[in-house]
Amino acid sequence: MNIFIDTSGFLAVLNADDSQHPKAKESWDSILQSDVRLVTTNYVLVETYALLQSRLGMPAVKLFADDIAPILHVEWVTPEWHKTAMAVLLASSRRKLSFVDCVSFRVMKDLDIKDAFTLDQHFKEQGFLCIP
Repeated sequence: MNIFIDTSGFLAVLNADDSQHPKAKESWDSILQSDVRLVTTNYVLVETYALLQSRLGMPAVKLFADDIAPILHVEWVTPEWHKTAMAVLLASSRRKLSFVDCVSFRVMKDLDIKDAFTLDQHFKEQGFLCIP
């Protein structure tokens, strides 16, 4: 089984001051003990590194790079996924929907991944099961 890991999930686990941290940490620990493959994209990684650096500093980036990134299966976004996600974003005309999320939705649909470790409700709107 695969589970898609989103930036919001990573941030909630790594930021002890996040209001969702306890719930996210409990779910993350459970995921790590299960037999699932942790899938994300290179776009999510770029977004995560940038937000960790600006919000929590370089020690958080190092922790992520050393301890979390190595256990992830990273799908590299293809030109087709990029193009399709941009078309969806522009067609949606929604200011709060991110391009990275649109890419994630396309990847999840194409890879038949139904579960996402995320706190972003846009995933739920797209019909995915959100954990926590």
